[in-house]
Amino acid sequence: MSENQTKSINQSLNQSTIFNFNRAEAIDQQFLQRVSLDRLPEQYSQTNLRHAQIPVEELVDLFESQVMSRHLDLRARLLKNDNQCFYTIGSSGHEGNAAIGKVFGIRDMAFLHYRSGALMLQRAKQLPDATPLYDTMLSFVASKDEPIAGGRHKVWGSLPLNVPPQTSTIASHLPKAVGAAGSIDKASRLGLTDAVLDPESLVVCSFGDASANHSTAVGAINAACWAAYQDQDMPIVFLCEDNQIGISVPTPNNWIRANFSARPQLNYIPCDGLNLCDVVVAAKEAADYARTQRKPVFLHMKTVRLLGHAGSDMETTYRSQQEIERIEGDDPLLHSAHLLRTIAGLSTQEILEIYERVRERIERISKYVIHRPKITDPLEIATTVVACTNEKKSPALPSDAQRAQLFDKEYSKLNTPQHMAKLINWGISDLMLQYPGIVLFGEDVAQKGGVYNVTEGIYKKFGGERIYNTLLDEQTIIGAAIGLAHNGFLPMAEIQFLAYFHNAEDQIRGEAATLSFFSQGQYTNPMILRIAGLAYQKGFGGHFHNDNSISIFRDIPGLIVAIPSRGDDAVQMLRTCAREAYEKGRIVMFVEPIALYMTKDLHVVNDKEWSFNYPSPDKEIALGEFAQYGDGKDLAIITYGNGTYYSMQAKKELEEKYGLQVRLIDLRWISPIDEQKLADTVAPCEHILIVDECRKTGSLSEFLVSSLYSHLSNHLAKMPKTEVLAAIDCFIPLGVAAAAGLPKKDEIVKAAVTFTAHARKLQ
Repeated sequence: MSENQTKSINQSLNQSTIFNFNRAEAIDQQFLQRVSLDRLPEQYSQTNLRHAQIPVEELVDLFESQVMSRHLDLRARLLKNDNQCFYTIGSSGHEGNAAIGKVFGIRDMAFLHYRSGALMLQRAKQLPDATPLYDTMLSFVASKDEPIAGGRHKVWGSLPLNVPPQTSTIASHLPKAVGAAGSIDKASRLGLTDAVLDPESLVVCSFGDASANHSTAVGAINAACWAAYQDQDMPIVFLCEDNQIGISVPTPNNWIRANFSARPQLNYIPCDGLNLCDVVVAAKEAADYARTQRKPVFLHMKTVRLLGHAGSDMETTYRSQQEIERIEGDDPLLHSAHLLRTIAGLSTQEILEIYERVRERIERISKYVIHRPKITDPLEIATTVVACTNEKKSPALPSDAQRAQLFDKEYSKLNTPQHMAKLINWGISDLMLQYPGIVLFGEDVAQKGGVYNVTEGIYKKFGGERIYNTLLDEQTIIGAAIGLAHNGFLPMAEIQFLAYFHNAEDQIRGEAATLSFFSQGQYTNPMILRIAGLAYQKGFGGHFHNDNSISIFRDIPGLIVAIPSRGDDAVQMLRTCAREAYEKGRIVMFVEPIALYMTKDLHVVNDKEWSFNYPSPDKEIALGEFAQYGDGKDLAIITYGNGTYYSMQAKKELEEKYGLQVRLIDLRWISPIDEQKLADTVAPCEHILIVDECRKTGSLSEFLVSSLYSHLSNHLAKMPKTEVLAAIDCFIPLGVAAAAGLPKKDEIVKAAVTFTAHARKLQ
């Protein structure tokens, strides 16, 4: 035994009072003391290694990974005390998940719980050149050298290890894990050349017992069962690391077993996370079932939580000293040490040498990483928001013959003016022909063609593998899109109404939009989320179908947000969105104004001035490119969506009746906006009227006013007078009052005439 080992054990014997203060040091000293005195737990003394099918050397290797995870936790706390570490949610007590890292290969994509440290370390051993200890320590100190997030967050993630980075603490990564699992066999059946995952692979997804109660987890597991119940392939292993507590709230006794052991199509497999051999046996059973049956498994691993929830968590405020010490007595490293002693035949000294050797190794690494560079430049921090390290080139446009065959009887109608819904339908069909990886899904989108029949007939063109209905859960729909994107698909998901998006906005805000940021573009979530939305519906009132709130989209960094006002624009913008998503991994919110779906006329009945020809397949509208109608200098109207439609009506009256010379700007893209070009375009005008169909408070109009001021005030001797006409700060009611608080033609005309002092009435 080394001098350091002897010193540490003597300290543990002479400093019993330490158990009342420093829990990290307590469990460290407890391990040394109990191993040296051979006072180890005995409940697993009869474990049969042959039953576990695990060689002795592999058991020792698993123990080493457990020790690595433990010492990383201990070192993180020491670094935090020195203000060198910024993240101390550790894996202590959960080290039994090292066996999961052994059983599941790198080809199996892993979405990991924040306490899956030992799993990650063991998984890294499958790559000879991996440096997981160094990489993890870099993440502790938020160094820009850290290979996945570059110091932007402490995450478990690695491209070589097939682990997309997760920061989730509430199981919000489960829906995308389900989406990824469901994509594997679909990619094989479609022969998708962009597929990333091995056809025989599966997905493993870990989370905690408290997180299992979150609606996101409940919905994801239900979605997996729902798919499997219909004989849809769903090769996923849900690993619930059950430590019986969520921060300070205990999980009811046996709640996880009671809740998940009898779900239809969910194979429930329990195991004891304190017994490495038991976890290996259960993990192999789970992997074999999911891989061969292509159905979901719930692997329930009972474990304990040591060192509290996180560095700032004072466990003594909700657990007694006696309870804390009882739980620490079930330290999984002590149980593994007993297996090594009684079954693997290791001596006390050999076990302690493994423990101390790892400690010394991590200590050396920590002294080095604290001096590695940090990321501090705001511009450098933001460079990864839309980064993509694997850009691709879009497939060639389909030939005329291919398109003629696809559209069949409709082909001759492509040059006949149509409303927006029909043009979007044709645009989607063209894109699905060009991009084999586009899959279209959502509530009612397949045979029915959606609530507004926008996707009508596409099912007959492409079949159930390319367009299909989902269950009624927006979290699952968006999560599925993220998961499909992980496997090379270009998902085009539909959210039935804009208001429904808010039920699941964290799938975009917290999961999809952060992926590129936290992986430095190594992982991306290419997708187009089609959302039927906005207001002005005449036959369908009420705020849940007439939702005029888009502020959430502009608040999320990196999103492309498109709101077309006319059908031909919608098609060209959709093509740009597909190209940006496919080639650069971009995330697109494509908001389709419901009230304009079937609109054909602009000024009078049957004038057909809001019906347009289908654009030729090579036509696109670039990101940020807005439309300009007229070049008048009296008044500039800046608007989008339904606002463009009503402003076009108002423009005609303002020019013919009041003699105002108007230029109308249809933004088309809500993000990005070419702010400088917009300012230059309206600078010659005497007045600027911003027409915003969304609620004024927190709206796009607020941003536009500040943007115009900042771009024009320093360059013009006289700023154009600027006014905002927006919807009232209220929810939309039902019936004839539905449009009462929204800007329409008459309100726009009145505001413009009042606003422009020199307006004259024509005789």
